[in-house]
Amino acid sequence: MGLAKRIIPCLDVKDGETVKGVNFVDLRKAGDPVELGKFYSQVGADELVFLDITASYEGRKTFTEMVTKVAKEINIPFTVGGGINELDDVKRLLDAGADKVSINSAAIRRPKLIDEVTSLYGSQVCVCAIDARMDEDGWHCYLKGGRERTEHRLLEWAKEVQDRGAGEILFTSMNHDGVKQGYANEALALLAEQLNIPVIASGGAGERSHFRDVFVEGHADAALAASVFHFGEIGIPELKHYLRSQGIEVRI
Repeated sequence: MGLAKRIIPCLDVKDGETVKGVNFVDLRKAGDPVELGKFYSQVGADELVFLDITASYEGRKTFTEMVTKVAKEINIPFTVGGGINELDDVKRLLDAGADKVSINSAAIRRPKLIDEVTSLYGSQVCVCAIDARMDEDGWHCYLKGGRERTEHRLLEWAKEVQDRGAGEILFTSMNHDGVKQGYANEALALLAEQLNIPVIASGGAGERSHFRDVFVEGHADAALAASVFHFGEIGIPELKHYLRSQGIEVRI
């Protein structure tokens, strides 16, 4: 069956509260991140991702104190991102209880940061997040929470990230984010075919079948979702039993 597929709730945090939007805008509140993290750890989430979504845009650091509080309440791998620009930021978050860090904008601005993180802490600590949108001229990577387009193409940048030592890629399709019509399975399948490191799919979950499709059609190693979990539309235990019934290996 191969490695078990992972189900990963994502806590997008702004001003100390969990929020969720559509296409990266129109944010609405979704609850206390500490309580949500504790809940997901208890109900069978495989990992947890915590993103301070305005840290890069506003030019400030991730809430270290919040990371510490969440880390104390969970017993699953914990990835933290937002406003990570240098090795000191990585150390601070790992010391606060994170198992991995997610870097995005800073990696595009200074790709050598990936080399530095992986050489000091190991590939397993470095998750490279890629926010990309299918524009008229193909998939382009974006910076600062989707506000600024770059000249980086999705596949080429993903390959460079891998070559520089990143342990996995968290790919969010901006077109699919919060729309609940399914993941970007064609792009995901292309990434899975071209890369040797795990790909986490993000953006588009709306029903249980979307998770099945992202594993079967998109060949993703993990599926990340937010609002369907935060607002109780899909329960993680029921989702995992459904995936098992579809022949997909998950930890229950």
